[in-house]
Amino acid sequence: MRLGLNTMKAAINFGYWGNGPNQTVEMVKHAESLGYDSVWTSEASGTDAVSPLAFLAAHTTKIKLGTAIMQIAGRSPGTTAMTAVTLDLLSGGRFILGLGVSGPAVVEAWHSQPYGKPIKKSREYIEIVRMIIARQGLVEYHGEHYDVPYMREGSTGLASPIKLMCRPRRPRIPIWLAAMGPRNVRMALETCDGIMPPIYSPSKEAGLFAQYEDDRAEIDAARERNGLKPECEVAPFVPIASGADLQRCRDKMKPAVAFWLGAMGPKENNFYNNLARRFGYEDEALQIRDLYADGRRSEAAAAVPDSMVDEVCLVGPREHIAEQLEAWKASRVTTLILTGPTKEELELIAELVL
Repeated sequence: MRLGLNTMKAAINFGYWGNGPNQTVEMVKHAESLGYDSVWTSEASGTDAVSPLAFLAAHTTKIKLGTAIMQIAGRSPGTTAMTAVTLDLLSGGRFILGLGVSGPAVVEAWHSQPYGKPIKKSREYIEIVRMIIARQGLVEYHGEHYDVPYMREGSTGLASPIKLMCRPRRPRIPIWLAAMGPRNVRMALETCDGIMPPIYSPSKEAGLFAQYEDDRAEIDAARERNGLKPECEVAPFVPIASGADLQRCRDKMKPAVAFWLGAMGPKENNFYNNLARRFGYEDEALQIRDLYADGRRSEAAAAVPDSMVDEVCLVGPREHIAEQLEAWKASRVTTLILTGPTKEELELIAELVL
């Protein structure tokens, strides 16, 4: 398996649907005209990731449409498969199914489910979704987390296996997984067309892919069994803040980085914090975590090193961003998913990357 391809694409991520449909549509149409490969939406406990993509599909013709992420806990495998097939039909085959387990704060507080064993659950979920979309027969799957048809305690016993009623445009819709923990990254490399790390350092990416380097032969064999291409898409989310004042742009990014490392998960096991430590920021990540836990958010932001911002974000004047992009171009990254870009930043990255 090869991690990464020879060329790098650019994408735009709107996250939650907060800017209003008209402004967003104009931005996406502009990105499409510049040659951007894809547009992505997210969900947590606000706007969902699916409805905006259906809206955008009606206003675009070429740009791919992806969910980053569609929450596994929020939908049964059957619902996700139907949604993916529907969006793929509506968009003329442009849909990418981006999945993720989210975190305990969303899974248990919002979806009323135990967080449980997210990696095993994700693997079963992906297998069932692929079976449904492939439409090669009646769907029957009996795993640890999913029973299709449901035959366990409480079942009526009246259900028989069924299959998708409509014919998908494609028998295989690309599935990308948001992953950054070692076991989740390995599972994504074995079962998915792409991986979406929420935070990424192109110069220290070995901290994310150590599991691949250790178990390359086993992962390659798993991809072959799962009918996947040798190449795995690598598409991290990359915040951008351009401007003449480099330090001001760095400082603009620091509260978000501190939030990732301090609030995106429990203090004992924050996946963002763990990954930052694997990127070499052991002391800094722990300090930021502790400051955030104590409610000292401004101090936590101030504790984010400039070097970390320069590694995981694109910041500053054109010349500095162009220099940063050299590391991204030399990395395993296949698609830069820009978060929060302005129209001018879209044009800048199109000029420097596309």
